[in-house]
Amino acid sequence: MVHPIKKIISEYKNGNHKGIFSVCSANKYVIEAAMERLRSSDMYLLIESTANQVDQFGGYTRMRPMDFKNFIKECCTCFNFPFERVILGGDHLGPLTWQKIDPEEAMENAKELIRQYVLAGFTKIHIDTSMKLFGDDVFGDEKIADRAGILCNVAEESFKELSLIDKDVLHPVYIIGSEVPIPGGAKSEEENSEGIQVTKVGGFKQTVETFKLAFENHGVKEAFDYVVGVVVQPGVEFSSDTVWEYDEDKAKDLSETIKSYSNLVYEAHSTDYQTKDKLHNMVKDGFVILKVGPALTFAFREAAFALNCIEEEIIPKDQKSNFKKVLDEAMVRNPINWINNYHGDEFELQFKRKYSYSDRCRYYMPVKEVNDAFEKMIENLSNVKIPLTIISQYMPCEYRLIRSKRLSSDPKALILNKIGECLDDYIFAVEG
Repeated sequence: MVHPIKKIISEYKNGNHKGIFSVCSANKYVIEAAMERLRSSDMYLLIESTANQVDQFGGYTRMRPMDFKNFIKECCTCFNFPFERVILGGDHLGPLTWQKIDPEEAMENAKELIRQYVLAGFTKIHIDTSMKLFGDDVFGDEKIADRAGILCNVAEESFKELSLIDKDVLHPVYIIGSEVPIPGGAKSEEENSEGIQVTKVGGFKQTVETFKLAFENHGVKEAFDYVVGVVVQPGVEFSSDTVWEYDEDKAKDLSETIKSYSNLVYEAHSTDYQTKDKLHNMVKDGFVILKVGPALTFAFREAAFALNCIEEEIIPKDQKSNFKKVLDEAMVRNPINWINNYHGDEFELQFKRKYSYSDRCRYYMPVKEVNDAFEKMIENLSNVKIPLTIISQYMPCEYRLIRSKRLSSDPKALILNKIGECLDDYIFAVEG
């Protein structure tokens, strides 16, 4: 069986300019919203977990690769979506989270990371060795590609092992690249730069050739046939309070170049917060795989905050969840997940913790007291009839849908629709 992403790319190269978007999130509401939006279509749902979310030690979600797969399977059952139409991917798989330890140990960890993802049945593998490791003095395409070759060898051996158990398992496809944006958006020191530099054509070509040679050197020459995408920088990015929009003119050389590669497309990271027209143009220009994550949990957070405002108005004081307050207290108590992203005085930090494009709030939703407050808020609002007038005040788009009988006023439905509005932009972009 041909991998669905290979089919999409083959059709794209034959003039059918459709793409695929990748949902990079472990948020259950995000997953449900994606399944709801795609349920009645024939589109595949690509869901990816990132190396810091899910690894052999549990990541920040406390899930290993097989746990994440089972979680998605459970979601499919709960939300009536066929698991056969889900593509599971691993994002930034490599030594990303072990940059400050001995390189040999970091690579051993990365090998086990890749191994567990492949054995769990993830069939889209982004091999990411683009980051410097502790003690790296000389660092460039050759070092990046060499480490990627090592990890690809592990992936191929792991696939052979899995094939002995399940002969029908799909061979994974690979994403490579040496100019890979960091996950989660630009850090604060980049926010005042003059712009994001688009990858040079020469750099892209060198990356492809260097990786091809490295795969051959590590005994996995044939695996390069399964490389379907290259991560480049198309000039799109976001930071705490800035979005760099796609500029077709700046990316036109890259766009022209990819046409001469019959089996390769670009994978675009950090496409969050681009307009639907910009996303559509990216797909048209060869950026066929669009990654989105923080924008979806940003939409979730927007909906949750709106519901908290509604709760504040209609629920008695002694029954309120105080969700926003509990969330911020958790972030202040344990700042590890936002301290390197947000800067300023206390007033500025308080604002950014809540409203930043970087959406570091997402790291705190699994915290018990935060989740408890959220669930209490949902329960409070589920047990009352929310007045339409206050839905109009805080969720005007949802208000209009309720009035036209296309949405219920159930708080969960309101959240799902808010996330769905963001997903609609990606559906529009990849439909061609």
